[in-house]
Amino acid sequence: MSHPTGKDPSPRSAAKTKTRVAPTHRCMLRLEVIAAHRLSEHFLRLTIGGDDLADFEYQGWDQLFRLFFPRPGQTGLRMPSAANNGWIAQLYLMPVTTRPHVRNYTVRAFRAAQRELDVDFVVHGDGPAATWALAAGPGDPVGIFDEGTMYRPRQGAHWQLLVAEESAAPAALAIAEQTPASLPTTLYLEVPTAADILPVTLGPHVNVRWLPRDTADTADTMPGRLALDTVSHATLPAGHGSVFIAGESGLATGLRRILTSQHNIPKQDITFFGYWKHGRSSLG
Repeated sequence: MSHPTGKDPSPRSAAKTKTRVAPTHRCMLRLEVIAAHRLSEHFLRLTIGGDDLADFEYQGWDQLFRLFFPRPGQTGLRMPSAANNGWIAQLYLMPVTTRPHVRNYTVRAFRAAQRELDVDFVVHGDGPAATWALAAGPGDPVGIFDEGTMYRPRQGAHWQLLVAEESAAPAALAIAEQTPASLPTTLYLEVPTAADILPVTLGPHVNVRWLPRDTADTADTMPGRLALDTVSHATLPAGHGSVFIAGESGLATGLRRILTSQHNIPKQDITFFGYWKHGRSSLG
């Protein structure tokens, strides 16, 4: 998922501890919006689909894809054609009048038989993705380019910790849903308001802690700060852990530093992603 300010179309630069598991077959997929569903005040789900999803290699976990969508005033969707990182050069060689917007998002759910894919958006703010998603309706063109996954629970882990603010909530929830019952998991999800606490069905091995900023006893409302402070002071289980942290860059890098220095978690056991950086606009 992308934050309303968007994300840079370059690879996830804050991830240093694990190599991306790329799909074996990658191609630009042309799809369309099938349905829109408002999940809460600040979360919107779009279902997109089409015959091209027959070529989509679903891997699960935190699977990432590039989402291409038209700019305001464009009547269609023009996409790059390169099925490798050459698409970036193609994109910026396009005139702005025909160049699409592109942002990174996580697969929230995939239904192969129906050729449908769900993607969740944060819709506060006036960023290009949020604006487009709020106006999107059935039949609107959209494109995706699969980027694979970065996170897998560490082999031999005794417990799992997942930490995210709203921009990474879909990835963290997808991971939690796919985690085997044999791996106790604690999930910290920071969201803008208590009204954004989503009804989720997870196994008894997953303990979910929602952290709404509007009811928190803090004056700092920057996304990620509440989760960082809460987890920093949490008591973590003994034994070997597997950690996923994602969201605003300060949360990802700051909490990783605290977990390694104060909680003695080895760096190689932490997968962390700075999805966006406060005060910095995205390219594309």
